[in-house]
Amino acid sequence: MAHKNIVYCRNSNFRTAHIFFVLLAATNWCQMIKPFNRPIRVLVAKVGLDGHDRGARIIATSLRDAGMEVIYTGLRQTPEMVVNTALQEDVDAIGISILSGAHMTVFPKIINLVKEKGMDDVLITGGGIIPQEDMATLKEMGVGELFPPGTTTKDIVSYITGWVHEHRDF
Repeated sequence: MAHKNIVYCRNSNFRTAHIFFVLLAATNWCQMIKPFNRPIRVLVAKVGLDGHDRGARIIATSLRDAGMEVIYTGLRQTPEMVVNTALQEDVDAIGISILSGAHMTVFPKIINLVKEKGMDDVLITGGGIIPQEDMATLKEMGVGELFPPGTTTKDIVSYITGWVHEHRDF
């Protein structure tokens, strides 16, 4: 689904063929943003031995339904596999779903690999069971927003879309 314009607007259900509204819970304003020339490309990955992927599949489906192109790597990926796939697929964002408690190992490894490959303009985000103090540490390292269980898919779509509009040019 291609959109000519994207408008962020709080509590709006209005939709036309050329305007798409994304709900933002924390703001009361609307801002017209230039359109993309292609869909946002997001890689969703499960790293390590964590075998619970229902949440990752729900997020992947929600991103796809919002008009993004989603590459889902499946279970038991290594950080190297994730970053190599992200490079090959020319993604705008990498989303890591992690429930295993290995977030303080996985995210720094992915950040380092992304930097080594020169992919500094790719968003690294994710979610799962991550304590607040660890979220703060990971953000200081360069990870974007991290989403705990219960976050709405609209908030995730809105964050990725806004970040890509700010940091990518296509």
